[in-house]
Amino acid sequence: MLPFLLRTLWKKLWTLVFVSVVSFGVIHLAPGEPSQIDPMNPRFTKEQLARYRAAFDLDKPLHVQYQRFYQKLFTGELRSFKDNQPVLGKIVERAWNSFPLFLVGTLLVWCYAFPLGVAAAVRRNSLFDRATTVLVFALISIPGFYLSYLGIIFVVETFHVDVIGLRTFGREGVGLLPGLMDRTWHLVLPSALGATAGIAVLSRYVRSQMLEVIGSDYVRTARAKGLAEDVVLYRHALRNGLLPFVTMLGLLIPGLIGGSVIFETIFAWPGIGRLGYEAILGRDYPVVIALNFIAAVLTLSGTLLSDLLYMLVDPRIRL
Repeated sequence: MLPFLLRTLWKKLWTLVFVSVVSFGVIHLAPGEPSQIDPMNPRFTKEQLARYRAAFDLDKPLHVQYQRFYQKLFTGELRSFKDNQPVLGKIVERAWNSFPLFLVGTLLVWCYAFPLGVAAAVRRNSLFDRATTVLVFALISIPGFYLSYLGIIFVVETFHVDVIGLRTFGREGVGLLPGLMDRTWHLVLPSALGATAGIAVLSRYVRSQMLEVIGSDYVRTARAKGLAEDVVLYRHALRNGLLPFVTMLGLLIPGLIGGSVIFETIFAWPGIGRLGYEAILGRDYPVVIALNFIAAVLTLSGTLLSDLLYMLVDPRIRL
């Protein structure tokens, strides 16, 4: 186990260095630079431009900019081009807003996709299976932004309540319980709509995997022993079909920072996905590169977690 961890960490460290170099270089290949965001502003003199470039190390060679950028990132001194605020502080603040959205959406996906996929596999070619197939492909085909607008229109026209933002406008000074209920209400719709595509895709994977293992000898043996059907399906059949989903579980970790740009933008949710979108539009290079670097760290951590979880799901695997 220890040699595997050391080898894996060494490889992922070099992968992270490669990603950091590529992302830093690609960003700087874009036409212009942050100091030219508003070059036609008559109040932006050449002296101010020179001070701006010196303050953010834009007057240094590219390799020196790379070194100082990540040095400031690791020490927490990196600041935004847009408002001169600490980049890590902005990311952490937005991450706290995105985390409930990510957590609720992930729980909805995993709580609904597995029972739906197992039921469709057990009732193969039945009316239920065909109906869920049609529903699943419909949810996959409908764009997320279109589904979001339909959901907003339906809720507002039916219940006459606000669903945009973190909380209802004008309710900032209410008590703890009403404020918590208001935040929960605003969390329901974007989380549910964001989970629809995940439920649809994952349920199809579960169905296909269950169809491969449900006719196996050990499943028939478990039924012959008189075990309950739920025990046979979820403890024996589903466990042996879980191996492909371990990889998917590890790749969910980058969602902690990635969030959903579409849903956060439509619902005016000040999350980390919207922060990245605004940073790209504003050419806020420190925020964009920092988000990309943190996403790479989370992705590599997720793949390492997937490798370790393989042993728990399948004892035959030894690392």
